Amino acid sequence: MNFSGSDSGDSLKRLTLVLPVILIVLIALFILDLLAGSVNIPLEAFVKMLTGGDVKTTWENIFWDWRLPKAITAVFAGGALALAGLLMQTFFRNPLADPYILGISSGASLGVALVMLSAGACGVGAIFATIGFIGDLSISVAAIIGSFAVLALILIISSKIKSNITILILGIMVSYISSAIVTILLQFSDESSMHSYTAWTFGSFSGVTWGQVPIMVALLLVGFILSICTVKSLNALLLGEQYAESLGMNYKTTRILIITNTALMAGVVTAFCGPIGFLGIAVPHLCRAMFVSADHRILVPGCIIVGGIIALCTDIISHLPGTDIVLPINAITALFGAPVVIWVIVRGTKFGRGVTT
Repeated sequence: MNFSGSDSGDSLKRLTLVLPVILIVLIALFILDLLAGSVNIPLEAFVKMLTGGDVKTTWENIFWDWRLPKAITAVFAGGALALAGLLMQTFFRNPLADPYILGISSGASLGVALVMLSAGACGVGAIFATIGFIGDLSISVAAIIGSFAVLALILIISSKIKSNITILILGIMVSYISSAIVTILLQFSDESSMHSYTAWTFGSFSGVTWGQVPIMVALLLVGFILSICTVKSLNALLLGEQYAESLGMNYKTTRILIITNTALMAGVVTAFCGPIGFLGIAVPHLCRAMFVSADHRILVPGCIIVGGIIALCTDIISHLPGTDIVLPINAITALFGAPVVIWVIVRGTKFGRGVTT
């Protein structure tokens, strides 16, 4: 596959044309996410808040303390999950791979479950509902430790085994083991702890505080930069491992870099937002269809922006503007993502080109 030919040139021209449009859509949805919710904020009040004018204190508190960190989280988390999904689909050459296929999410869930449910078994589970920032931070730290413990295991395995398919299967087995331990913990937990853990698994962009936003954004930016730096290797992987090595690529180093980067982005998002599914599997396919290209010079920035757009859409829908009802993010992403997966399976390789074996 020649990415320097006329096809690649056409795709780059298409990116140049589409990029301003999707950036405008991203900004428009970001503003809409700030204004819409159980309490709708008028556009005039939004302008006054940005220019230092006087508005209702309630609107100011909702805007600065609640919706702005939520919208920033949605943009970065959506972009990171989409990008991590793209890396895994290219690495495994499988259009149905997602950021959690190596068991990263299960590791994070196990870390959170050990904190929430083992505490509940000791009779102090309700503490996590009342200790605010410290409680949120302890859950995030537990999720990060769990995800990186799985990452360490996968890296050790990958240093011994060359086959990507074997690594994929072992990652799925790690997921099953983690899920089994969580199920056993749930069996012995009190009702309050089970409710807290179940609520965490729904996923949410709303739980990230201003104190956590800089940490999350900085870590995800590292993932974005690493992905941009590896576009040449990702394009080479589309041609197969042996061909990529014949081009001079150090496959072992590239494999470790891709796995580590995916675990970083998926683990950080899971730690701060919970396990959010389907964005990672669906958005890369949308980008391939939108840009009609498998070139990662186009797909990497495309996935970051489109992932942010889809995440903002799901956040707006989940909060049902004008009502007090909040739906789980995972329910909304599944309603959107499942039809995309069905579409990919039914249409075969046409829109998954470049990632199928």
